[in-house]
Amino acid sequence: MYKILPQESKSQVHDHDFPISGTASTTTIPSEFLSEVVFAGDSFWGLEAAYGLLDGIVKTVTGYCGGTLRKPIYREVCEGRTGHTEAVKVTYDKRKISYVSLCDAFWETHDPTNKEFLNFGISTHHRSVIFYSTEEQRKQAQESKIRRQMKLNRRIVTKSMQFDGDFFIAENRHQKYYLQKQYRLCESLSLRSTEQFVESTIACKLNGILAMDSEVIIDRLATIVKTHELSKQTKSACEEIIEDLRRKEQENTHSLKIMT
Repeated sequence: MYKILPQESKSQVHDHDFPISGTASTTTIPSEFLSEVVFAGDSFWGLEAAYGLLDGIVKTVTGYCGGTLRKPIYREVCEGRTGHTEAVKVTYDKRKISYVSLCDAFWETHDPTNKEFLNFGISTHHRSVIFYSTEEQRKQAQESKIRRQMKLNRRIVTKSMQFDGDFFIAENRHQKYYLQKQYRLCESLSLRSTEQFVESTIACKLNGILAMDSEVIIDRLATIVKTHELSKQTKSACEEIIEDLRRKEQENTHSLKIMT
């Protein structure tokens, strides 16, 4: 199960955009094998990170969906003046992962029984929604919901809504949120624009890893360094993060021994 990610308070989000530099990795996957789907589940930071970990995900992008205002900004969405919810658009390789699998994974990314989502537009801009594009997708999403509901003793409040095609990309600072907290690693990826940052498959995967617990981060980053073609700067930045986390774990273990 993917751990439900802790949400940062809005006061911790800076108003300035993160300086992005470098070039994005390009995909060689033929377009006929690529498909897109949009999900909304609480904060888009955690949702994007959760999907970034799945095999077959090519890219993710955070944004705003379901409202009436064109090109809304984060502040307007949070104030509930636009009717948008925080959402994530996921591009995936249909040969490696199915739409059904993405729906099944959706339930692990947040608490779909949270009744606060029912107050959407009144006291929150967060909600739990699977946006479908076809009747077949609607049926598969509903079947996935039923399978999940059978395992729970609380009612799922998630809605299925038809995607109207309007998805407005969120500001720079909301893209790959957990990766952006690692400034040196971001710089090493040589991503020179918001578009390239969004398009980068490796950025997508790293963001998912960095949202997890320290022990898992250490293991996953070590694997990435060994199995992916990365620049020397990126490998070095990953190794620095690994060493820093190991040092902190040792310090915590030492402190616990002293206390006991």
